[in-house]
Amino acid sequence: MLKIYKTDLETNETIEIESIEKGCWVILKDPSESEIMRVSSEGGFSIDFLKDPLDKEESSRIDIEDSETLIILDIPIINYVEKFNEKSVEYNTIPLGIILKNDIIVTVCLSDNKIIDDFISKKVKGFFTYKKSRFILQILLRIANYYLKYLKQIDKTSQIIESNLHRSMRNKELIQMLALEKSLVYFSTSLKANEAVLEKLLKFKFIKQYPEDEELLEDVIIENKQAIEMADIYRDILSNTMDAFASIISNNLNMVMKILTSITIVLSIPTIIAAFFGMNVNIPLGESRYGFLIIILITGAISGMVTYILAKKNMF
Repeated sequence: MLKIYKTDLETNETIEIESIEKGCWVILKDPSESEIMRVSSEGGFSIDFLKDPLDKEESSRIDIEDSETLIILDIPIINYVEKFNEKSVEYNTIPLGIILKNDIIVTVCLSDNKIIDDFISKKVKGFFTYKKSRFILQILLRIANYYLKYLKQIDKTSQIIESNLHRSMRNKELIQMLALEKSLVYFSTSLKANEAVLEKLLKFKFIKQYPEDEELLEDVIIENKQAIEMADIYRDILSNTMDAFASIISNNLNMVMKILTSITIVLSIPTIIAAFFGMNVNIPLGESRYGFLIIILITGAISGMVTYILAKKNMF
């Protein structure tokens, strides 16, 4: 998909336009080859720069060639998948490319995402396509904000799953917690890679910054660091919680095995006595009228005594 937006200098209203021109914002979402070629030819952008963010494994970085600057950052996304006949949410990250050249900004991404959609739907205040530096920093701040938002959602979801686990030890909840832990690993790794890019932006000033922009960049770095800390804390909590529940499940299994072993011992006593008195030889009480009743009473007494001993040792 290819869309072009530009803010009118007189009305400060951002509208969609048909052609690429100075001061515009070009959006590429999972673009076709023809769309990439059009942006490259009309805007003079490098094809490699336009294609690099379309690689899912592309790492966060800054590249500069002549007058063209490429910033790649990992952004958080939500995927809705069906598991256990229910729709569940999975969190992941994908690269977002921001390319700046000749007063034209291009954003390249593999799929729809909330960050770009917020700018299109005018949810971001003070957004103008002709203020290139501020626009880029607003995108970076939006990315950090969504990381924080999704991290809070992950924490809330993990608490719900944990409460369900207290009531029922099922594989479903454990698999859900494992998926959340994996999402936190993705977030933590991506946030740390983004942090290196932000530090470079602050230190080397790859884009022209005004005093208010420097303050905004510092806010972005603070938000990103906060997100890193939250991701690490939530991941540790989730990992410890899963370890605790794994220990509980293992302990419950040991309890079940202990009870079954105790029951087996108690039930083996009547079996052994019955086997002795069932032999085809002369045995005590063989001629007694009350032999069967006596054997039953002896068996019951021995079984009761063994049961008492095992109970005293907390084997039941």
